[in-house]
Amino acid sequence: MDRAALLGLSRLCALWAALLALFPCGAQGNWMWLGIASFGVPEKLGCANLPLNSRQKELCKRKPYLLPSIREGARLGVQECRSQFRHERWDCRVAAAPAAAGPLFGYELSSGTKETAFIYAVMAAGLVHAVTRSCSAGNMTECSCDTALQNGGSASEGWHWGGCSDDVQYGMWFSRKFLDVPIRNTTGKESKVLSAMNLHNSEAGRQAVAKLMSVDCRCHGVSGSCAVKTCWKTMSSFEKIGHFLKDKYEHSVQVSDKIKRKMRRRDKDQRKVPIRKEDLLYIHKSPNYCVEDKKIGIPGTQGRECNRTSEGAGGCNLLCCGRGYNTHVVRHVERCECKFIWCCYVRCRRCESMTDVHTCK
Repeated sequence: MDRAALLGLSRLCALWAALLALFPCGAQGNWMWLGIASFGVPEKLGCANLPLNSRQKELCKRKPYLLPSIREGARLGVQECRSQFRHERWDCRVAAAPAAAGPLFGYELSSGTKETAFIYAVMAAGLVHAVTRSCSAGNMTECSCDTALQNGGSASEGWHWGGCSDDVQYGMWFSRKFLDVPIRNTTGKESKVLSAMNLHNSEAGRQAVAKLMSVDCRCHGVSGSCAVKTCWKTMSSFEKIGHFLKDKYEHSVQVSDKIKRKMRRRDKDQRKVPIRKEDLLYIHKSPNYCVEDKKIGIPGTQGRECNRTSEGAGGCNLLCCGRGYNTHVVRHVERCECKFIWCCYVRCRRCESMTDVHTCK
């Protein structure tokens, strides 16, 4: 094992130690794979040394060529979560994780809150997106473009299917196989309800990728007349999928903590309203994330930068939870008004600017 692989393995041990301290044993099966996002080349370590549960390791051994896609899926999910919540009280980070391992999810993964719902949805969607993109790029032998759309179209309307349509169904199949733990494999009533919630939210993330598929076309004809068009289906950008899931998070549905034949709305007056596949579900209300709680890894909002003029989530009023904010001046020095001097160098001025920065008390 080379030096880079040994370094990766030592980082993995630190990551496991930190995360094992944060989660109950019953919750460990589904989150461990997120550690792959911190490795540059996970295939060098081999399936046995990666942060995967036994079922995932077995799948990894059968399909080792999917490791780069698994890592990319984890990276996509983590990055989009942080992007969508960068101005919120919960900013998709956990302070309890050591710096070597990087800030990963903590309490939120097993809390059964709206944040849990978003994490499961965005991570499942990230895996679908990464695997499907790899299939379309021709990086794997068992999947490629969506062959169902190779022929057909509408001759009368002047278009036909062609190109390489993204085979999102394979990505969804692999995401289910890799992430979903059957409810029958969990013990305890509370664990079964949480497991059912997580399964639903993971599937909601996958459905978001499929729902936001779009059709791209290319024109053919004399002088660009577009007499005939070749069309194919493609996935939306992951940023667009993230915005869609954030909207679902804002309108998520609270469900009962008692499971019968299926998940039910907590509000008895609303139980006749069906729960849709794309809805995000949660069991427990979220904490306000205002104050630091080291026990469960909530960092609080003290010291967070805020926008003094905004009335939205990133505004000082909301982000600082009414505690007020401090203002300090930051001096920026940079090169400016650069000109090329013949011959042959660039001459620049040294420009200074002062900016007010506001941070929560």
